[in-house]
Amino acid sequence: MVAEWDWSDPRAADESVEQIMEDLATFASVEPLHGHGSSRDELASLGVNGIEFATFKTLHPSGMSSDIVSARSAISATKPGQIYLIDGRWKFVEADVTKPLPFDDATFEWVYAEHLLEHLSLRDAIVWLSEVRRILRPGGVLRLSTPDLELYMRGYLAGNFFEERRRTVDENLPLPAMPARRAFMVNQIFAFYGHQWVYDYDEVAFALGEAGFDATDIKRVAFNQGARADVAALDQAHRSDESMYVEGVREPH
Repeated sequence: MVAEWDWSDPRAADESVEQIMEDLATFASVEPLHGHGSSRDELASLGVNGIEFATFKTLHPSGMSSDIVSARSAISATKPGQIYLIDGRWKFVEADVTKPLPFDDATFEWVYAEHLLEHLSLRDAIVWLSEVRRILRPGGVLRLSTPDLELYMRGYLAGNFFEERRRTVDENLPLPAMPARRAFMVNQIFAFYGHQWVYDYDEVAFALGEAGFDATDIKRVAFNQGARADVAALDQAHRSDESMYVEGVREPH
């Protein structure tokens, strides 16, 4: 249980999130992969063809992980832009998604991000999505999941969705029980977890369009379903009840 967590105080809760992130970023070993840069050919030599943002340990066998937070062990820590091996298994690069990404154009076949978009301002989200489009190969797939504002608005009116969401949080996160008030359930998605902008499908499509994706290449998809089964398999079940899933494909030419 996160003892400091207070559902009536988002700022105090944010401090708890920072501590949780520090714990998640600590590993037994963090080793630089010397001689390996971030070019397409160099990443291919490591068996990497895609990248998952906002995680330290992607479950994709050909993926690399990336986060803005530095990964560290007792004796070392990552530096931005360098490729590291975490615990002898996970390839990782520290990168700030609000800045140009440290990769060549057309580097990756796929990009995945689960519940990252809502942590950025709309402007920063469009900057990041523009960079994602740049680093995708022609025909490459971006898959996003993010809390669905429409679900929350419908849930406020119907009430049944919130019961399921509270149960999912209570079962999966070490937090005090969520209040059952409907107004609280709407407010918490905006006020907690470091969220800055919450989306419905049209807002995601708008951001992707501003980033250069063609409207005909943007599609809403279902949990664990999409253009690439291996990438859709990265969706986590405990987030599926509140999430929408959207894919954007970089035009082939």
